[in-house]
Amino acid sequence: MKLGIVGLPNVGKSTLFNAITKAEIEAANYPFATIEPNVGVVSLPDERLNKIKKIYDSQKIIPTTVEFYDIAGLVKGASKGEGLGNKFLSHIREVEAIVHVVRCFKDENIVHVDGTVDPIRDIETINVELILSDLETLEKRIEKTERVKRTGDKEAIFEYDTLIKVKEHLEAGHPVRSLEKSEEEKEFIKGLFLLTSKDVLYALNVSEDDVVNNTENDLVKLVREYVETEKAGIVTISGRLEEELSGLEDDEKEEMLKEYGIVEPGLDKLIKESYRLLGLISFITAGPKEVRAWTIKEGTKAPIAAGKIHSDIERGFIRAEVMSYDDLIESGSEAKARERGVFRIEGKDYIIKDGDICNFRFNV
Repeated sequence: MKLGIVGLPNVGKSTLFNAITKAEIEAANYPFATIEPNVGVVSLPDERLNKIKKIYDSQKIIPTTVEFYDIAGLVKGASKGEGLGNKFLSHIREVEAIVHVVRCFKDENIVHVDGTVDPIRDIETINVELILSDLETLEKRIEKTERVKRTGDKEAIFEYDTLIKVKEHLEAGHPVRSLEKSEEEKEFIKGLFLLTSKDVLYALNVSEDDVVNNTENDLVKLVREYVETEKAGIVTISGRLEEELSGLEDDEKEEMLKEYGIVEPGLDKLIKESYRLLGLISFITAGPKEVRAWTIKEGTKAPIAAGKIHSDIERGFIRAEVMSYDDLIESGSEAKARERGVFRIEGKDYIIKDGDICNFRFNV
């Protein structure tokens, strides 16, 4: 899962990214690591893995991971190549979803690039550049398709009509992800690789006080109302607090969270919400050697899930032995789960559920 972090200067984007590259999630014991100066890798927080490890007496845990790309270089006019615009836009094309950091705090010591704090204006600045870039992509495709359409080709007529529908939606200032589309239109639009068709999670950067007091300020309320029809996710987070937490040892971090009355760090919430937004789930394989989480799309059938482990398992798939996480915890062991009949045999049409513990049988 690749997520691109975007945002205007002084909104807290770099602070949040610094927290990502320095922190460590205790439950998975998988350190955030920096692959390149602009890429941070972090494990998906999953408290289930530790409990499964104890049951199987496994040597280690391997969680599923998320990659965060710190996408820099946006200025007004990015769609026309201003600043590092072309680089900015090409980096967005490489990610599966966008984490848009929006400043929702006031601090006289941190000057906003536009002079005042206005989260709606900041959101629109970036959205306009993405829309303009998509319109440029469409213009080229429309011109090409229109020529074929004149021959009466049915497929070209469908494509042209869909392109015009998308163009008009964009020209009205709306991202492609909010456009109502048929299944056929969805499939065609997917192949256009438009920037505004990507899922967006707005990370509303608030003050430490807002997080500690569990309050929602007026700026956050404004953004919630603004993005209501946009089909986007929202999570509130204090970049400054997360950076502070990321520099602490595990016991110090736990003590600080307890002192502030924070149940779950904002970074954990951000990662989990990104996962949910993309329609992803995890299935688990377990044994004495390791407990491992695997990422798949919701609705994935057993053979395709098995292919995540190795292509040979998908190719030679025979059956899946499956039990739910809850059934394992209730049983206390795999042997007792088998005795109770909750370790089931499933065929190739079985759809894997989140938290399923799987053992795949195959022959090649």
